[in-house]
Amino acid sequence: MRLEYFQMIDRVSEVGPEAIAAEAVVPAESPVFEGHFPGHPLVPGVLLVETMAQASGYLLLHRFGFARMPFLSGVKEAKFRSFVVPETRLEVTATLEHDGSGYAVTKAAISAGGKRICDAALTFRTLPFPAPELEAAMRAQAARIGLPTGRPTA
Repeated sequence: MRLEYFQMIDRVSEVGPEAIAAEAVVPAESPVFEGHFPGHPLVPGVLLVETMAQASGYLLLHRFGFARMPFLSGVKEAKFRSFVVPETRLEVTATLEHDGSGYAVTKAAISAGGKRICDAALTFRTLPFPAPELEAAMRAQAARIGLPTGRPTA
């Protein structure tokens, strides 16, 4: 996990057309922790939402065979149940709830050591890639985390 670069997912452990499981390890140190909070570093809740959104986004990229890009457009029912400290190994999951009419909805969750940390319902606007450079960057990120870039088989 590289918080300051918004690279939240370290590895995809499992993916199918309707679900993904991924891993992320919170770094021991990050500039984010300098202000959140001095002497008591915690991962900001907004970055936990981003982590769930990225896992969901990778699920959707895989589902679409990288033909469309998901852009986060809504967060509902986000619940935070526990704090996350540096060096925590996170398990991130997302399941598809809806895909159609240019929108997709997922339910995502983060847990650590079997304990639920947070969850949310996330809505995405799905559009053709606005630039070939963005598609290339997303494919490179997918390769880095072990996400297949072809269309899934169900």
